[in-house]
Amino acid sequence: MNEENKEELIEEVPVEEESEENAEEENAEEEKEEVAEEAENDPFSHGENVKEPDNIEAIVEGLLYIVGEDGVRIEQLASSIDRSLEDTRTILENIQMKYASELFGIELVAYGSVYKFISKKAVYPYAQELFGASKQNTLSQAALETLAIIAYKQPITRVEIEELRGVGAEVMLRKLLARNLIREAGRSEAVGRPILYEVTEEFMDSFKLYTLNELPDLPEYNKPEESNALFE
Repeated sequence: MNEENKEELIEEVPVEEESEENAEEENAEEEKEEVAEEAENDPFSHGENVKEPDNIEAIVEGLLYIVGEDGVRIEQLASSIDRSLEDTRTILENIQMKYASELFGIELVAYGSVYKFISKKAVYPYAQELFGASKQNTLSQAALETLAIIAYKQPITRVEIEELRGVGAEVMLRKLLARNLIREAGRSEAVGRPILYEVTEEFMDSFKLYTLNELPDLPEYNKPEESNALFE
């Protein structure tokens, strides 16, 4: 190989290496673009971003709305948003201060370490109008069933009502509260201290009752003599 050919070979080597490096860089860029495009089209690809929200208070408000009347313990909330108990308590206090304003019709309350949103007392009269509080308004079958359970079993919690009816009772309880047919009667000693419900004087007037003793007796089942008769 002559000197001229050697020089040409030497000059070409770095060019080839540079070309290979450029090709690798281009391939890497293409891969990044493909990954980015797939992530953009994948509705579940932003899951990590959900854990780092721009406004953590808005996320907590959303969670409190979802849990509804059941509320959520501060420990559960802290775990869900990946924050310390101290940070979570500060967030909740900020939300409480926010909704204490007259600009809002709901407020954040805490019973023990359970937090939940409830409507403010000023809303109740309007809720009665919304749901139709007049005695002439008829009650749905579901409302009558819920009301009967409360009348016979009071004081009773929402969970106990749902166990007896086999369906959710939160919405129905709100309607009965708005009609002033039931009221809150303190809190149970059970875990979470759920609200106890009982009927009101409005209920007694609506059904023309002087006392709950006037309610018809519930049928009794599985009496000993009835059970024995089955095997005779």
